[in-house]
Amino acid sequence: MSRYNQIREECCMANLALPSTGLVDLTFGNVSVLDVAEGVFAIKPSGVPYEKLTPDCMVVVDLEGQVVAGTLRPSSDMPTHRKLLASFSGIRSVVHTHSRYAVSFAQAGREIPAFGTTHADYFRGSVPITRALTAEEIASDYEWETGNVIVEQFSVVHHLEVPAVLVRNHGPFTWGTSAAKAVETAQALEICAQLAHQTLTLNSKAQPLPTPLREKHFFRKHGATATYGQA
Repeated sequence: MSRYNQIREECCMANLALPSTGLVDLTFGNVSVLDVAEGVFAIKPSGVPYEKLTPDCMVVVDLEGQVVAGTLRPSSDMPTHRKLLASFSGIRSVVHTHSRYAVSFAQAGREIPAFGTTHADYFRGSVPITRALTAEEIASDYEWETGNVIVEQFSVVHHLEVPAVLVRNHGPFTWGTSAAKAVETAQALEICAQLAHQTLTLNSKAQPLPTPLREKHFFRKHGATATYGQA
């Protein structure tokens, strides 16, 4: 039995969950799962249809970017996942999709505003959008530089309070303490993006949620004083 079986199985299950959520089309999208103790992560192989995925397909990569297990090529987004897993403390999984409403905001160059309590249940404020990559960044190491502009964006936003980002002209990344949580956050992000789009369609001058109400809803579900769910 490979010592990477656990993260490969968790990673495979999370990747297989993406089509059923409606978050991915074709082979778009990927999930990674970190083994903190081993310093490696499993990730979806590049271009493999979801219906053909098995745990053994998952590619295991170390935090230096070297493949340590698996015969397939890792996702082309692997360097971005590697940057986020190495930079954001407390996370174990990263999800990238091309979900349609979130991508629409990314292509429009707009953050997703926190218009209501649905948004505030998951994100403590707007979901930010990165700056555009420079021509030099695109030409040098595009996927790694994508990770760098995400991390740069979170120099003023806490990555556990807003566990999602839009990469300008590209699409969303989310993360969490487990693959299941990161996928759930990707679902929540797409719901919030759709609601924000519909809100702006109905009222282009809609204002963000008042801060006291946003804070109330966020901390009902997060932190030491959370009251949502069961003990």
